[in-house]
Amino acid sequence: MASSTESSTAVDDEVRQLYERYQAAETEAERHEIALEMGELDGRRHAEIYAALEDE
Repeated sequence: MASSTESSTAVDDEVRQLYERYQAAETEAERHEIALEMGELDGRRHAEIYAALEDE
């Protein structure tokens, strides 16, 4: 199982990549699609946080 630090680093990298793609997007449609991906990632992050809290 990956440590929380490794998981956090992977998520940070994914967030950074999505942000860079968002900034480079040329159309509103591209930005909208990337924003949806950002929302999915945020939902996964929150689910992981709540799961960890329940395990404490």
